[in-house]
Amino acid sequence: MPEGPEIRRMVDDIQSAVGQCKADKVFFAFDRFKSFEPTLAGRLVTSVEARGKAVLVFFSALGDDGPWCVYSHNQLYGQWRISKADTQPKTGRQLRFAVIGSEKAAWLYSASDIRLVRPDDLEQVEYLVRLGPDPVNQTVSVENVLAQFDDKRFRGRGLGGLLLDQGFIAGVGNYLRSEILFEAGLMPSAKPKDLSAEARERLAKAILVLIERTYRLKGITNDPERVKRLKREGRTFSQRRFMVFNRDSEPCYECETPIVKSSVASRRLYYCPQCQAE
Repeated sequence: MPEGPEIRRMVDDIQSAVGQCKADKVFFAFDRFKSFEPTLAGRLVTSVEARGKAVLVFFSALGDDGPWCVYSHNQLYGQWRISKADTQPKTGRQLRFAVIGSEKAAWLYSASDIRLVRPDDLEQVEYLVRLGPDPVNQTVSVENVLAQFDDKRFRGRGLGGLLLDQGFIAGVGNYLRSEILFEAGLMPSAKPKDLSAEARERLAKAILVLIERTYRLKGITNDPERVKRLKREGRTFSQRRFMVFNRDSEPCYECETPIVKSSVASRRLYYCPQCQAE
């Protein structure tokens, strides 16, 4: 499943393709929305936004009918594609939703969670209501993250599972979880309520730094200077991308201890037993 930074980069692409453009045609695969295709066609796509792992496509008002928003969540298999307006991408995936402008088009494949709502009703979408602070799409401070640590819903939970909870911090997924814990020097079993003030601040900063880095560097969480060195050494993108994730039994970049693979919350997690000993 794409994580928050990937969704945001995808939204940037959708916005660049059809944002502030008139939708010449709108397509829905689901029968319940078919009657809205002519309703949305001819309207301006006023903006495209990400909220956690959801994508929101906003359409302007037209005549007496107010604005609309198409909400979608990629879940495990959803995928957006961008193309020229007259060329639909070749894929074996099922087309679910599309916005076709005069020059470019945005196509959503395989996603099943698609809704058509008025912008004022977005607070009724359960996924959006329960989202925590969203660092890749909002201004989130270290203090905002520290406040989450004290929330009774989160303070007693192990970080390995907690970091996947979108109500805690939006946009963190499986690889970011491992990388954040390594950057903070913490084991997945640690709980916010048991951390020292210094460890809490270290974790809060790691969350913000790595989410921003992943967005800016297109999926890379590793230290930028280390990445440059590894690239000079001929390492592939996948070999230089992460600090610990997907590096089972390989030496830690910091201490050369072999990276350990485990399973937490039914998903694979990687850590360094030396650097994360705290």
